Amino acid sequence: MSRAQVEGAGITDPKKRQREVQRTLKGLWEVWMQIGVEKIDTHEGVSGKVLLNSRATGLFMSKKCAERGSFKLIKLGKPIIVQNVDGTGNSRGLITHKVKVNLYFKGHVERVRMDVCDLGKTEVILGMPWLQAHNPEIDWEKGEVKMTRCSPICG
Repeated sequence: MSRAQVEGAGITDPKKRQREVQRTLKGLWEVWMQIGVEKIDTHEGVSGKVLLNSRATGLFMSKKCAERGSFKLIKLGKPIIVQNVDGTGNSRGLITHKVKVNLYFKGHVERVRMDVCDLGKTEVILGMPWLQAHNPEIDWEKGEVKMTRCSPICG
């Protein structure tokens, strides 16, 4: 719904107008998909839903997922300050560890580094670095992801 459509619908309260516009835009930058992640050394792993989000600036694994999969945590040399999408500081703390894992998605295999942090209910987020590296074909409305344009060096 465009601003003109919102105004045409008779929504005059600016807060309500903002909620209506946000509601119509929600989901245009994110897709959920099923993946597998495994330990590099033992190939033991977990599968689950991952959030593919073009607003995220990295690859992230939740502390809960790292614990559930018993992934080896690698301490960062310097903690990373977490910022929310709106630019505010995240109240859930700094990123102090990373994991290196094998990631599997529909025949695609790769080794990735993910920063470990508190993601709430989300277990894994793949952000713009992953999207730029693989340039997947995405149907944002249907929530479908195809790895049709991936580099030959990807498994």
